Amino acid sequence: MGECVSDLLLLALLVGAFVVSHELLSHPLRAPLVARLGEKGFALLYSLVALASFGSAVQLWRQIPKARLWDTPAGAYGPALAAMLVAAIFFVGSVSSPNPAMMPGVHGEPKGLQRITRHPMMWSFAIWAAVHIIMTADPRTIVLVGGVGTLALVGSALQDGKKKAQNPSYSVHMARTSHIPFMAILGGRQPASALWPGLVPVAGGLVLWLVILWTHPMLIGVPAAGWSYLQ
Repeated sequence: MGECVSDLLLLALLVGAFVVSHELLSHPLRAPLVARLGEKGFALLYSLVALASFGSAVQLWRQIPKARLWDTPAGAYGPALAAMLVAAIFFVGSVSSPNPAMMPGVHGEPKGLQRITRHPMMWSFAIWAAVHIIMTADPRTIVLVGGVGTLALVGSALQDGKKKAQNPSYSVHMARTSHIPFMAILGGRQPASALWPGLVPVAGGLVLWLVILWTHPMLIGVPAAGWSYLQ
């Protein structure tokens, strides 16, 4: 028991190192390090730090025995599948259209997933993390994916502040959109038609969702929660 607790503590430290280093390198340390190392040198350092911290965390996660802190209600499997489909749609939507939060110089009216949330990729990670926390009830998984979810939401909020400071016109984009999904629609800043993100995100998200469900046992070693519902 004591060894498991110490392993979980070490896992939490590694995940914390990954989150903190990512935020430091993405924001306050980026400019001085780029000035000293150049863009390529900074990118190499960034990748090495991320690989060392998160890679070590994943390796330790694999070594810690599985456990359950609670029994997942049977009624949670359907909503979990639906939430993962939303996460897949958000992810595809984030890479299939320009994102002003990720790409400098992108302006104009919000389109696609941007009308639902200006950080669709980060919310796809956060939804993924929440689903895995609820469905696995596994302490080691809660620590690992909880760090990823925290990084996604905190990092995207800090990104908004950074973009606004760099480009005051970004505040116009922020005023038309919302960080929290669907809030711009509920607040009347986007029309109800914005609920439909487009054919590419929906179709691509559905394909990605099915691929994830199918490959989950091969990659992770256990079926995805709720997969039996679709078989």
